Amino acid sequence: MSDGTEKAALGYEHTLMFGQYREDLGEYAKLEAYRLKTLEKRRRKEEKRRQKELKPYRNAIHRKLVGIWQNTFARLGEDWLFLAFLGVISSLLSFSMDYAISMCQKSRIWLYRDLTAHPFLQYLAWVALPMCLILFSAGFVHITAPQAIGSGIPEMKTILRGVVLKEYLSLRTLISKVIGLTCTLGSGMPLGKEGPFVHISSILATILSKLVSSFKGIHENESRANEMLAAACAVGVACSFAAPIGGVLFSIEVTSVYFAVRNYWRGFFAACCGAMVWRLLGVWFKNEETLTAIFRTNFHIDFPFDPQELIVFAGIGAVCGLAGAFFVWFHRQIVHFNRKHKRLNKFLQKNRFIYPAVITLIISTLTFPLGLGQFMAAELTTHESMNELFSNVTWSNHYLEVDEAIIVSHWTTKYTNIFVNLVVFIIITFITTSLAATLPVPSGLFIPVFKMGAAFGRLVGECMASWFPDGITLGGSVNRIIPGGYAVVGAAALSGSVTHTISTSVIVFELTGQMSHILPVILAVLIANGISQALQPSIYDSIIQIKKLPYLPPIVSTSSEAHNVFVADIMVRDVVSVWRGCTFKDLKKILKLKKRLQFFPLVESLESMILLGSIQRIELLRLLELQVGRDRRLQEAAKRAQLSESPKTPRAEKKLSRFEVVPVVSSTRPSPKCSPPPSPVATPKSSKKSFFRYSPVNSPYNTITSLDARLKQAFESVFKKALTDPFEKFESSVPSTPTVKRSQPKILIDMSPEEQLAWEEDQLNSLVDFSKCHVDPAPFQLVERTTLIKVHSLFSMLGLNYAYVTAIGRLVGVVALKELRKAIENISSGLFIQSSSHMSPNEKSEPPSETQSECEDNVDLGKVSVKRQRIHEDTVDAASNV
Repeated sequence: MSDGTEKAALGYEHTLMFGQYREDLGEYAKLEAYRLKTLEKRRRKEEKRRQKELKPYRNAIHRKLVGIWQNTFARLGEDWLFLAFLGVISSLLSFSMDYAISMCQKSRIWLYRDLTAHPFLQYLAWVALPMCLILFSAGFVHITAPQAIGSGIPEMKTILRGVVLKEYLSLRTLISKVIGLTCTLGSGMPLGKEGPFVHISSILATILSKLVSSFKGIHENESRANEMLAAACAVGVACSFAAPIGGVLFSIEVTSVYFAVRNYWRGFFAACCGAMVWRLLGVWFKNEETLTAIFRTNFHIDFPFDPQELIVFAGIGAVCGLAGAFFVWFHRQIVHFNRKHKRLNKFLQKNRFIYPAVITLIISTLTFPLGLGQFMAAELTTHESMNELFSNVTWSNHYLEVDEAIIVSHWTTKYTNIFVNLVVFIIITFITTSLAATLPVPSGLFIPVFKMGAAFGRLVGECMASWFPDGITLGGSVNRIIPGGYAVVGAAALSGSVTHTISTSVIVFELTGQMSHILPVILAVLIANGISQALQPSIYDSIIQIKKLPYLPPIVSTSSEAHNVFVADIMVRDVVSVWRGCTFKDLKKILKLKKRLQFFPLVESLESMILLGSIQRIELLRLLELQVGRDRRLQEAAKRAQLSESPKTPRAEKKLSRFEVVPVVSSTRPSPKCSPPPSPVATPKSSKKSFFRYSPVNSPYNTITSLDARLKQAFESVFKKALTDPFEKFESSVPSTPTVKRSQPKILIDMSPEEQLAWEEDQLNSLVDFSKCHVDPAPFQLVERTTLIKVHSLFSMLGLNYAYVTAIGRLVGVVALKELRKAIENISSGLFIQSSSHMSPNEKSEPPSETQSECEDNVDLGKVSVKRQRIHEDTVDAASNV
């Protein structure tokens, strides 16, 4: 009975407990899930709050703008809107600059014509305004941003290659460039706007990229920034000439060695937006009828030229090619002349306003309308002179209408005719443009060269019209000669020869609005480019050489000579390298001998020369500083001073006190085998000494607990307060009279000169641990049989500055931009001598290849063994040379 009731009770209790257990488990699970959800919500809220605190402060307006951007423009497409904004802003800036420039030029003409009638006063009025504007531009640019001086295309060419030019795309440079260029062109100097405005558009693209990156960080990518810079270059040309197609092609030719096709539509879209808005502003504010070409022509489309005239057009291209090469050479000689005379150069640097004042005075005097200026239509602006040179009027015709006679009157005098005036115009513009290009102000060269080419083409056209007044007869039909068409051909040919571009032909078509002379223009441009490229570099490459910018020139020669030159012919074989196992003394010696090297190859050993990586110079200097630097020396001196401060009686003989207070590292008893931890470096803060001395000796009586340690610190603080100066307490209690706290100077413990030399000698003899610095494990490598064409392509596309040459992993040489540039210049001048000591005649006849011949299926095993032996012999010879 009792057993049954006990079993029932046990069973009931068991069942009850089991049921109660199940019920508690379910409730517990629900409560736990609710608690976890609550904690997760709190964690998320805390993370959001912390992220808001870490983010930079944004006011309400900025937050609203970000919201509008993300909900509207970002969904429509960032690239399209970015490029449209770039085109619109560039066009607005270009139009405002053109308006200010025209106002300055009209003011100069007004001062000359209407202010006075005395010749000397007219001369002063003609010279005064350009002098003031040029001096202001030179001073403002020099103070604000010297990077704004010059064209801007050479520097953009260098930036797009991957070289970072400091402060070249900043807001300060933009302000300096805009104001300086407006003053320079407003002065009437024979300079242009196209090159500097390419720079201005690039700065605008950079600023917009930074602005957009605050809304969304996609534009912080380096490749995206380069794509936008390439599009900005096209916008700069389009906003100068209203030529979107020619602007894109011109920007590709002058700024890019290798152009990414994905940037093509970006450039066209931005250039079209900029050109369209720029022309619309002219319609709205300049009372123009509609969107037309800037220098609109009305040549006869039925018979624009005779096929026999193609010979004359080819002659124009040849002469323009020679003239373009001579212009580049003459400009470079002027710069070299100024740099060659060091005393004159130093004097002009101290007195920066003398040179621009003298050059401006010379140019203004040469173009004075009552002097030589009367033979070159000096009273006309650039736009007016270009319209007259492209006009469909034969100036040598004796039967002219009123409007035609007015045009001809600008180019004739009572002493000379149109032929003499055109010759004088070409010569004076050539000289003045070459001089003005050396001024320390923002300036371009495309427009004055374009104007010289148009004048030369007009001269040839007028000569042809005077020689053949009735036209050229062909097949019974007579076609009259159009001198304006010759001007178009000459403008495109000379500007193309100076800049080494073909796209000037497209720019001419968009400027004139007619394509009737497309064949003569392309023929003349091709001939002019071929001649000028064989004689001189382009004006932009010449400026790069003058400024010594790190840019790689193109390979001009298309013969097989460039394909037969290999890396082994131009590389530097005596490579300075660091190796595993070298000492700090060796490292210091290498850094001292090669002060200009910024990268050093890391090899396994000097015997094997197996390339392991590349190390920057700054990393090696950091290793030396950590090893023998001042901080390390002071730490060592402090340790030695601490060890030298020992009691008079040795510790072994000192009687241990069971009441001595010692610091406890942890609550557990330390092992008697463990050595005591080193004590910190003592830097005394005051002259008072503590009454308690810490003993580093491990004793069986060291049973001090943490409570005793706290009591010890409390007693010590009491003793320190008792030893303080009462006068200091009195001074601190009086707040009305401010006093300077008397702080004890920090005592630095250093070594004596003899100890320092001995310590440095000991430290320099230790081995270098390269694992403590950053090593590039995969530097770019070439093989000896890589051709010069391939090396040039790799350096241009990847933006390389140097590359190591290896043979089966073994370092045999190095090639940098200097060697590659020198080889290209020697090949262009025909002075390159190919070394043949490293290869046999049989190897020279084989086509160059970077792959090993052992990988080919049809290679004979005997040849493979011979090649391996040759490679082994080369490596042994190179090792012996090293």
